[in-house]
Amino acid sequence: MPRPQRFRRVCAEPVCLSFSPDKPGALEDILLSVDEFEVIRLVDHEKMTHEQCARQMDISRTTVTEVYESARFKLSKVLVEGRRLLISGGNYRLCDGSFTGCKFGRCIDSLTNINIEKGEHTMRIAVTFENGQIFQHFGHTEQFKVYDIENGQIVSAVVADTNGSGHGALAGFLKLNKVDALICGGIGMGAQMALAQAGIALYAGVKGDADEAVKALAKGELSYDPNANCDHHGHSHGDHDCADHNCSDHSCDSHDHNCGGNCHK
Repeated sequence: MPRPQRFRRVCAEPVCLSFSPDKPGALEDILLSVDEFEVIRLVDHEKMTHEQCARQMDISRTTVTEVYESARFKLSKVLVEGRRLLISGGNYRLCDGSFTGCKFGRCIDSLTNINIEKGEHTMRIAVTFENGQIFQHFGHTEQFKVYDIENGQIVSAVVADTNGSGHGALAGFLKLNKVDALICGGIGMGAQMALAQAGIALYAGVKGDADEAVKALAKGELSYDPNANCDHHGHSHGDHDCADHNCSDHSCDSHDHNCGGNCHK
């Protein structure tokens, strides 16, 4: 039985996910995986050795060499044959922001810690936040509003700046600050994976007033879309149908936290 492939650590998802020649031809598109992109970024752009790249991505040097050669061949076909390049998928996990060797400037150290002690029976909820509303793009959010819920009531709330950090650092920030659940609008698959790995329950596809959404979640009445997805490239983040699912349709005990309110009926 083959050994499961190790996930490659990626600092952040690419800013641009496609590149096209001036005169596109009829040839098939070239698909570069996110982990292949990361190897190219680290070796060719950051000028790391293959050994340094291996440490950064938490894989072997041999794997780095294999991925690098594959990525370079794909890029050569794009340049020589004038093919369209797409960047998507791959066997990767987003960095949680705790790796000190990162040079991408998106690590958790750049975020503001909320420095509030969490009570034993407190449910901590974070919301992507802008002017009182739920910001509709997790990866571009400039602020979180973090709420503590006890006995179904909001007992404290604080706004924390993200300083433009990327998906991995944002997930790491939420984990560091003991957040149990996130309410947001659109969110990419990579970020969803990072939140799942951090054990943070996700309520995506939610619009409107941030305070009201948190109150609804505490009561088990929040409408959200479990399939809400956003690739942040040309999509309108207001197009999600956020009323497809209701928190009261399932047992919130599955999230392994205690909100102390009606959410745990």
